[in-house]
Parts: sequence; C-alpha cells; structure tokens
Amino acid sequence: MMTYHNLFLGGGKPMKTKTAHAFIALVVVFAMILSGCTSKEQGTIAESTSTKDAPKQGGTLIVGLNAEITVLDPSREAGWETFRVNRQIHESLVTEDLSKPTKEVPIPPLKPALAESWKVSEDGLIYTFHLRRGVNFHDGTPFNAAAVEFNIRRAWDPQFEYYDKISAAVMQLTYNGLKEIKTPDDYTVELIFEKPFSPFLRMLAQGSGGTGLILSPTALKKWGNDGYAEHPVGTGPFQFVERIRGEKIELKRFDGYWGDKPYLDKVIFRPIPDDNARVTALETGEIDIISWPSRDSVAKLRDKGFKIGEGDLPSIFYYAFNFDSPYFKDPKIRQAFIYAIDREGLARDLLKNTVSPAFSIQNPGNEAFDPNFKDFSYDPEKARALLKEAGYPEGFETKLITYAGKEPVAEWIQRDLAKVGIKLKIQTYDWNSYLAVKKAKTPDIGLDSMEWGFVTPYWLYIVAHSNSGSNSGKYVSPAFDQAVDKAILEPNQQKSITYWKEANKIIAEDAGILPIYYDRTHYAIGKNVNGFVVAAQDWYDLNKVWIKQ
Repeated sequence: MMTYHNLFLGGGKPMKTKTAHAFIALVVVFAMILSGCTSKEQGTIAESTSTKDAPKQGGTLIVGLNAEITVLDPSREAGWETFRVNRQIHESLVTEDLSKPTKEVPIPPLKPALAESWKVSEDGLIYTFHLRRGVNFHDGTPFNAAAVEFNIRRAWDPQFEYYDKISAAVMQLTYNGLKEIKTPDDYTVELIFEKPFSPFLRMLAQGSGGTGLILSPTALKKWGNDGYAEHPVGTGPFQFVERIRGEKIELKRFDGYWGDKPYLDKVIFRPIPDDNARVTALETGEIDIISWPSRDSVAKLRDKGFKIGEGDLPSIFYYAFNFDSPYFKDPKIRQAFIYAIDREGLARDLLKNTVSPAFSIQNPGNEAFDPNFKDFSYDPEKARALLKEAGYPEGFETKLITYAGKEPVAEWIQRDLAKVGIKLKIQTYDWNSYLAVKKAKTPDIGLDSMEWGFVTPYWLYIVAHSNSGSNSGKYVSPAFDQAVDKAILEPNQQKSITYWKEANKIIAEDAGILPIYYDRTHYAIGKNVNGFVVAAQDWYDLNKVWIKQ
C-alpha cells in the first residue's frame, strides 16, 4: 500500500512519498513555464496595504455574485458561484491547498481535510481514508465513517433508504466505477472500485456538477432530500444562517470549527446579475468582493486602487454544438462555424485582454494542457467554402441559448457568423432558468454555452465522452472515447497525459466543441479586503480573509 497526504496532482497516478516530492517540484516548475506563455499577470493576492498590519478579528465580508446560486446541497449543486458558497459550509475528505496565488503554484496540490491521510492500493482499486477525529457538524452531531458512508450511499446506492436520484445523476462523474464501501471502524473508510479511476481524489475536492463535500446525516434525515438545501449543515468554517432568494445568503463563523478559525464574523453572498450594478456596488463600498467584473470596468477599477484577481485559471468559456440539430451533424458545418469566429479579436477588443482566446477545449491549469495547440485559425473565406461544400452556400439560421452576462460575447459571434451567411438567433435566460432549458434542449436549439473547466484532464471525459451526463451536445466519437478511457485507466502519468492529448486532438479536428476563451479575471476586490488569495482554481478560501476597518 502507498500512503498519501497532499501528494496527488491532477489526473495521474499517485506515487510513493519520496518520489512524489521530487515529481511535484518538477511539475510545478514545468507548469509555471507553460503558464508564463499564456498571460502577463499570473495571479494576485489581496494583501494588507501595510506589511505591518496584523489580521483583524471580526467584521462582515459581503460578496457580490454574478447570479443566484442553485442549491446548498453538495450532491445536487451546479455552478461555481454555488460551490463557492457550499464549500464554506461543507468540507470534503480531501481538499485543495488554495493558500498560494497562481504565479506561485499553477496547479494547487491536494491536502488532507476531513481525512487526515489516505492510502491507494498499488492496483489503484482501493482507497482507504483515515478520518479526522474530534470533528462535529454544525448541529453538534459527530463526523465519522458512518457519515461518510451515508453521503456516498445517498448518491450511489439505489437500495439505500435516503437514496436520491438527483444526487446520483450529478455525482456519477465522481463515483464512476465504485463497487463497494467498507467501514472497518468509526474512523476508517474503504472505497473499492471495479477499475482504476485515477482522477478520483481530485474529483472529491472539485465542485460545480458533483462534489465530495459532506453533509450532516441528521440534518438530511430531518429535512429530507428536497428540504435539506434550505437548512444546510456541514463541518466547515462557516455556518448557515439564512437564505432569502434574490437577496442574500448569510453565514456566520462556526466557533466549534476543528481547524483554524476564520477572522470574519459573517459572510454575506448577494446575487447581483447586472454587471454594471455589481461594479457600482463595489465602488461605493456596498460590496467587498465581486465575481466577474465587467471587462470594460477592469482597467478603471485597477486605476482606482481596487485589486483585480487575475491568473491562469482552469476556466474555459465554450459553445456546445447540439448534435440533434440537423446542421451540426456535418463536421464541415462545425468547422465552418469555428473558422468564422475571430477569437483573438474577441479577447483583445471586446474583453480587453482579461481573457485569452481558446483554441482547445482542454483548459489551462492541468498537466495535459498544451498552450501551443491550435484547432482552427480565423478564416472567413475557408468558412464560406466549407458551407458551400456542405450544401449551404447562402448559409442557414440557428439558435444559441446562453445566460445573463454573456450577451456581448454572443453578439460578437453573431456578427462574425453573419459575415459568412449564418444567422444566429440569441436567447438569454437567468442562470437557473438557463440550466432547466439546457437540460431539456430540443433540436431547434443549435448551441448552448457554458463556462467550466477542471484542474484534472478528466475534464475531457466530463464535457465530451459519450457516457458523460455533462456532454450537453451529445457528441459521440469512438476514437475520442477510446483515448479518454485509456487515459483514465493508465497508471503511468506520462503515458496518461499522452492519451489525454490524443483525445484533445481528436475532438479538435472533429470540431466537436467550440472553445471561445480562457477566463483569467474572476474577481475584483475592495481596498479594505486583506488575505484574499486568487489561487489556480475557480473558487476560494475565506478562512484567512480579514477586513481592515
């Protein structure tokens, strides 16, 4: 058996301790070299304006979200903004070290959380977790092996009394191939898989579409699968107070927290979908941090002394072709679509270089990302020629569905496509309504949009494998699936990366998905906020954040 603490990176196989330390050092150096090719600023940390300032206890941090969150139920949630709230309340067996900015650590390592340590068998089939003792949920009930088993069975075992079909659908990406659960004692959990699943530990720490965050079994039994989200109870540093939809989610410091206590007394998350209103709220001091500042505001905010959270993040905005649409069954039409869009101009002129143009669905922030890979260049003439070959010399009309805040990008793409004869109708929804429409997509919808991404190359399985429930376009390629399956099962990390890159090349040449840009700018931070770290991830920790009065 091999023992691990925070020695597992990305989607590869863990290694023995001495080897792992050397390997991680090499990976970090290599990733820093790669990331240096993609953007000028590689991460920021909001520090005290004076190095003499000591962290202050107390105060309320107000965060402006770009959308109303979905549900405060770890196994049912969807979306980064939701996970950013959920992970303050709940914790997972393993988590990511988000204490360093992207310029220092391009791929955040895993570290112990509710599990003090873990072991993985040589064949990659058995994960043994040794749980942290003395941890209580916010309701006072103990965290133990029974609680872990309860959470997993809820989303995995149809025979379990509290089995939840919604959780099972969301969590199938994480519990892929799980065969058996054993709890030899109150603080040991063994998970046995049918086949090796190298991304498993990373998936436990991930969010937005399934997460390993643990909830209180007592609370779930009290409120039920459908009622729990209104009364969430975890073990995290902050405890749920109330949620008023459209207005706020309020949390308070959990004084019984097992780890380092937060400096803040309270955190309030406020949904503010309007970009301009969010920026104004930051400028006036009504809000302390905002998600996704409008691109036109970034330079202005920086000039005014606000801190802009930038770095190479595992974040890609893309359009998924709907393969139920008669148009997008033809690869020539899909290729024409991509040739017609000036992604470099979009990143430079519309989004003011706060993003990088994306030429691959594989995102920055994992070891399989190749910054030099390029699918198709901007070439309107080539697009017209392909449309003619496909039988549409005058173009055609199709519909894009998207969500609030992404209209300017859609309109830019609409104008580019019009130049080659493609008429793009744009339909916009608020975030929660959008998810419902996307899930029930009909053939008249040609494309849907999403900003997503993972620090593990397993992201390719999630977004495009034929067996993935998150393959919204229903892309099917046996060659792609085969390369992805080989990558997941391959115990040698370097060979696994080779398979991941092969899969990326296949889907790119097939124009299976339309990558648009890699986002580098997720936050704008108030002048009074200290200790907020923009790590190489799509969420953050608030334990060390403090407010300068």
